[in-house]
Amino acid sequence: MSEGHTDVTTPPVVSCAEDCGVRDVQDRLGDRWTVHVVVELAAGPRRFRELQRLVDGVSQRMLTFTLRRLERDGLVAREVFPTTPPQVQYSLTETGHSMTHLIKQLIDWSLDHRATIARSREEFDARRSA
Repeated sequence: MSEGHTDVTTPPVVSCAEDCGVRDVQDRLGDRWTVHVVVELAAGPRRFRELQRLVDGVSQRMLTFTLRRLERDGLVAREVFPTTPPQVQYSLTETGHSMTHLIKQLIDWSLDHRATIARSREEFDARRSA
């Protein structure tokens, strides 16, 4: 093997002994509501109450918290219309849209493997209760 050659069959290991920022982004994407909100906003801009109806089980407080975090991260844009009362609309930014293909891949993978995972859980639980 020549100097500088890397084994392409072994995935690179990223070490973040110090905070390299990856964990923060992963935490955002891995929280309970982010993916649901992004999926709904991928279809187009939504008002708050519309999002709340579409994201089953989310409380007003948690939807507000999630939208603020996504806005802070530059994934969601918040637009206030000068009406009485003010109307607010949320939409994905270009960065937010860029992650929708990844979420679709995750959803597709979940659908493709849900039966296998359910079977594995049943087998595991049966072994544990025996």
